Amino acid sequence: MSTAPTVAPAAPAVPVVDIWFDPACPWAWMTSRWITEVAEHRDVDLRWHVMSLSVLNEGRDLPEEYRRLMDDSWAAVRVLVAAARDHGDKVLAPLYTAMGTRRHPQGRTDTAAIIAESLEELSLPAELAAVGATDEVDDLLRASHAEAIALVGDEVGTPVVAIDGVGYFGPVVTPAPTGQAALDLFDGLVAMTRVPGFYELKRTRTVGPQL
Repeated sequence: MSTAPTVAPAAPAVPVVDIWFDPACPWAWMTSRWITEVAEHRDVDLRWHVMSLSVLNEGRDLPEEYRRLMDDSWAAVRVLVAAARDHGDKVLAPLYTAMGTRRHPQGRTDTAAIIAESLEELSLPAELAAVGATDEVDDLLRASHAEAIALVGDEVGTPVVAIDGVGYFGPVVTPAPTGQAALDLFDGLVAMTRVPGFYELKRTRTVGPQL
């Protein structure tokens, strides 16, 4: 009597993880360090995208200090978009890391110098810095931003993380978890994205960014 051949279970697909960030945002910075840690230990297809708090807050009544931050933050996101346009999306993660390290752990706010040094660190053309003061790549920037907003709506900010096309604002964490804690958080987020109709889980932040 013949028996049907045993069919091995299909290997799980590598999850596609998309992250949208604004380099000015310290919360996005910590989320980006968390997902970078995850990618070092898990087989994920990690894809980086730019979004813009300046675009998100256009037309909104903002405190003067935050308005100045929004005006200043245009330059870095434009340079990131221009670099990706000219040299491929592969430059986004290292260029963001170069910019973000200077702005967040090092606490710097001299945006022009941050951009120039970061381009030099990655051997990217210094001329890219000039794009930051123009609207040359704004159509591309707004299109990338719109992809994030289409997933989560415009009542949130940055970062946006999506797993296999299901996106959420966050996770917002401080400090960025490492080691097994980073992997546990990722596994929880994967589980959350697989629950149809799940939209929100939140509590009030009681501490600021711990960089």
